[in-house]
Amino acid sequence: MSQQKSTSRYPTFTRTALAPGLLAAICLLAAVAVIGSGWFTILQFAITILALIVCVFAWQAQQWWWLIGLVPVAVVWNPVWPLSFDPPVWYALHLAAAIIFVAAGLFIKVPVSTKK
Repeated sequence: MSQQKSTSRYPTFTRTALAPGLLAAICLLAAVAVIGSGWFTILQFAITILALIVCVFAWQAQQWWWLIGLVPVAVVWNPVWPLSFDPPVWYALHLAAAIIFVAAGLFIKVPVSTKK
């Protein structure tokens, strides 16, 4: 008699942070082209909101270490109390934040509830 592992064909986790992470990375790369214009402020709102959304998913997944990268993103791109940097600094920050968002989207896994 062989013992078989009972596995479900349904996933045990979801990558809920993937879509907002990729969208935020796209917004960050688009914002590089419009630094200093009114569009930059609009993109700052989007980036800050998406950072906070990914923070919620990181919290749900109990992967709090992602907050170390995501909370500063929400603070730096906050349009209510804007920080001003020279364009080369903004370019580097945008690239670093885009990498953080893509990595967070790929690695944050929220467990699926087995209760039905």
